[in-house]
Amino acid sequence: MDIDALLAARKPLIMGILNVTPDSFSDAGCYPGADDAMRHAAAMLKEGADIVDVGGESTRPGSISVPPLEQLNRIMPVISRLSEMAHVKDDGKPSFFISLDTQSSAVAEKGLHSGVSIINDVSAGSFDVRMFPIVAQFDAYIVLMHMQGRPESMQVKPNYHNVTQEVIEFLALRIDAAVASGIKPNRIILDPGIGFGKTREHNLELLAHLDRIVSLGYPVVLGTSRKRFMGSLLEVNEPTELLGATTATTALGIAAGVRIFRVHDVKPNRQAADISLAIMDKS
Repeated sequence: MDIDALLAARKPLIMGILNVTPDSFSDAGCYPGADDAMRHAAAMLKEGADIVDVGGESTRPGSISVPPLEQLNRIMPVISRLSEMAHVKDDGKPSFFISLDTQSSAVAEKGLHSGVSIINDVSAGSFDVRMFPIVAQFDAYIVLMHMQGRPESMQVKPNYHNVTQEVIEFLALRIDAAVASGIKPNRIILDPGIGFGKTREHNLELLAHLDRIVSLGYPVVLGTSRKRFMGSLLEVNEPTELLGATTATTALGIAAGVRIFRVHDVKPNRQAADISLAIMDKS
């Protein structure tokens, strides 16, 4: 089954996070080598992940950009092995799909040459003018995410008049730019960018109106996993203790029509998505 078929089906897709970075907000340094990363990827796939999202650069608040060469040194040993693992089926079709979290077209190009199917760009292609042409060249999928500012400064007094409407307007502009660069509309996925240049109230507002993002007519990915705004509501400081909060947003996302959930904890979110959908189908 290809990604088009998966997106056309009713089944929610789980995108498991595989950060091979020393400074990510929740799992920094957990997978320092390719062997560690592969063990975690195998565990996520066993728990029901459809996509493995590999990142070699943290985009947490306050993070500094990582040069493309350093990103490649971190990710390529993992991506090469994931690609081999994905194509072991007799029919030649991948058993899962690889996503690459990067803002760099050079990193994206190398990844796409090596088996990546999705480029997950937190800048929505706005930081690197070559990103859209590279994605179009490979006929790959791209996640266009909304972010106000850049990771190093995005949480310094983010401001909106109407956060939901402004996110929608931004995404619509980036869709137009992507299509103008040759990316097919059916290769575009949207992400409202929960936690990226937004206060707690902004995040809650967006979550309350996810259906408006979905109504743009493109698959939507939701990334709330272990995020700090939920911890601030619950007075929880440790991101790994926000599993229940994350699964609550997954259930909410299913009700709003979200198709893809980017999470650290695959099994409980797989369960939350599947049960929520089963209930929705009876409503």
